[in-house]
Amino acid sequence: MTDVSYLLSARAVRERAHQMLSLGLADQLPHFRVDLAKLDAVADLVLDVTGKAYPNGEVPFHSRWRHFVVGGADRWAAIADKVPWPDAEARARAEFDLAITSVLLDAGAGAAWRYQDAVTGTRIGRSEGLALASLEMFASGAFSADANDPLRADAAKLQQLTIADLERGFQVGPDNPLVGLEGRVALLRRLGEVTAVRPQVFGIKDAPRPGGLFDQLAAGATGGHLQAADILQQVLLQLGPIWPSRLTVDGLALGDCWRHPALVTDDSTTGLVPLHKLSQWLSYSLIEPLQRAGLVVDNIDGLTGLAEYRNGGLFIDGGVLVLRDPAEASRAHEVDSPLVVEWRALTVALLDRVAALIRLRTGQTPEQLPLARILEGGTWAAGRKLAFERRPDGSPPLTIISDGTVF
Repeated sequence: MTDVSYLLSARAVRERAHQMLSLGLADQLPHFRVDLAKLDAVADLVLDVTGKAYPNGEVPFHSRWRHFVVGGADRWAAIADKVPWPDAEARARAEFDLAITSVLLDAGAGAAWRYQDAVTGTRIGRSEGLALASLEMFASGAFSADANDPLRADAAKLQQLTIADLERGFQVGPDNPLVGLEGRVALLRRLGEVTAVRPQVFGIKDAPRPGGLFDQLAAGATGGHLQAADILQQVLLQLGPIWPSRLTVDGLALGDCWRHPALVTDDSTTGLVPLHKLSQWLSYSLIEPLQRAGLVVDNIDGLTGLAEYRNGGLFIDGGVLVLRDPAEASRAHEVDSPLVVEWRALTVALLDRVAALIRLRTGQTPEQLPLARILEGGTWAAGRKLAFERRPDGSPPLTIISDGTVF
């Protein structure tokens, strides 16, 4: 009998994803065929893209912090390095506040939206634009309840956010639409509500704020060490209630977890496929603040690849995943549709396969080249490259109907 809480773990994401891949390799999935012969070419592309982006071979982790670097200038560091933080923990709390709010605002922007960057004068779309917009809002004190301390996100202020606040911060207008705006505002307001009612987690050293999760994680460290998978578990347990009400089993909200008829087990978790994309993206993004505060994060590969449309698009555009019905490419799909669940789970498992190929070719171990570096180098960039080669607007190969809280 599998405990339902198992689904709130990176291990469950990985195990169920590989179960889906096994079904695919046995040609038993309803929507996709899997052509592993094309995986070598995908690995070659990822290596090529990584080598061009990081010629010195020093690839950073895939995380939100990369999006705050524009034209070689680290916007967050430029702000944070000038602040007289009372201690390393104070900076870590602010960085948790920034990472959590920014990641929750990071679901797909849509192809039309752009952010006008005041520093470079350029218009920046997608994740990079969303990152800059959220950083500017954070730096201006948009999430702070204390006018004298702008670099924070307070539960009290988050609960008061309006659509107009986000429209202003993200420069949204009739000519610059942002998909899922209402979903994003609702998510940040719920973030405020959840942190407010859990002061024992989020208010250990300060007024309730998302950054209080740093203190919760630090308190759970053993000899200054944390497991990466434990970061995700805390993110899922403590922030789980912010997600829209989706699947709930035995009273436990399962977040980014969906049903697929082919994935059969002999207990109450049968048919359930956990993916936890945004929560894992956030967990990756919390590693660096923890490290800067002096904690050691072990087994970073305890987290999985991210089931999102750039990584997933890499495998469709690269020919590894082939739609049984090509017409599905021209239809729009809900995130809970079996086709999308199948695609996302296969993506997670195939990322592990690509990582193994890349380590084999470069002679590196998982410790030397964790998945977090391969994603950054990497699969995400290669997926975007193929998308722009195949479609002028760089859109993914499948159209997903998003509410701004999954992708």
